[in-house]
Amino acid sequence: MAAVALQQDFSTNPLDLVEDIAGTRDWIVERATQDEVNLVIAGSWCDLHLSLNWHEEMEGLHLACTFDLKVPRARREEVCRVISMINEQLFYGHFDLWRTEGILLFRHSTLLAGGASVTPEQCDGLLAMALKTSEKFYPVFQFVIWAGKTAEEAMQASMLETEGEA
Repeated sequence: MAAVALQQDFSTNPLDLVEDIAGTRDWIVERATQDEVNLVIAGSWCDLHLSLNWHEEMEGLHLACTFDLKVPRARREEVCRVISMINEQLFYGHFDLWRTEGILLFRHSTLLAGGASVTPEQCDGLLAMALKTSEKFYPVFQFVIWAGKTAEEAMQASMLETEGEA
């Protein structure tokens, strides 16, 4: 059987939806190009910087979320260990460390092959998941980087939940 090449016309750029969602939430939005949108969102711990890229030829939407946090060289190996421990727990996305720059980031890609399109609910879910995951594990990274904790200590400390009132 001969393979058939399908021509796809992506009438809706998923970044248009992302930009609309960001606008309704009063997030800082910069549309760098037709295929890239950048957001700045105030988090509980720090500002989160999201960059979303649409790769039409690969039919993929890529999200990267960085923090206002650099990893000193002396803590990079321990941060890599804690990243591995965190990633084992994640169903969607993963954390990375750009070792040369010391930048931590959360990444996720969505494949939209075969002409699939993304819904506003999916875009909203993607953004919510990235923000929630980044916020949840930010203290773990702080424990490793600034408190000098081991990966195990940081994970254990972050899992403690307080009860009652002070």
